[in-house]
Amino acid sequence: MLSRENTGLFEEARRVYDFLAEVPPLPARADLILAAGTYDLRVADHAASLYLQGYAPTVVCSGGFGKVTSRLFSRPEGELFAERCIELGVPETAVIVEGRSTNTGENFRFTRELIRAETGIVACKPYMAKRAWATGTKQWPEVTWYASGIPLPFEEYPTDTITLEDTIQLMVGDLQRLWTYEQKGFQVHVDAPERVMQAYHRLVEAGYDRYVTA
Repeated sequence: MLSRENTGLFEEARRVYDFLAEVPPLPARADLILAAGTYDLRVADHAASLYLQGYAPTVVCSGGFGKVTSRLFSRPEGELFAERCIELGVPETAVIVEGRSTNTGENFRFTRELIRAETGIVACKPYMAKRAWATGTKQWPEVTWYASGIPLPFEEYPTDTITLEDTIQLMVGDLQRLWTYEQKGFQVHVDAPERVMQAYHRLVEAGYDRYVTA
């Protein structure tokens, strides 16, 4: 099990996290906020915060059951996200629920069926930001996409239920998807620096390969 005392691996994990979370700044205003469904309900909190700060007039809460939430939730991610946004002060009239999608690509494709937009902000987990942008840009190219991850540094992201180990397993898999999903036509290209690739390989060699495909 990785701990902060294992400085080398911890810093490699931080490097991957920081790379995946780094995206351009948000526009002053967009047409919609797409809250990308996940097991981490803090994404809904972040989407609500963006709305309340005036970044967009509509929040689309998108998600059915994914690879993790199919084991955790009895209701679609989109419904749970919508409830949380409304609890935090987003008017019910400003919330749209999309409850069918099972992956990031479907978040965009199914939302596209519900609303028209020219600019959008996808609210997501921190280490999903680059891949969310790359996916939206490919799957819904008519929209200029921006991504906004939960604003937490690597050491503050894990919780009692979202452990450090699980976080690293998931984000290593997300990094691999930057190139494997591009090859499948699911995303646009994203360059990964050599130091990030070295960190990726070291983490995989250390056993963080649960979501890495052959």
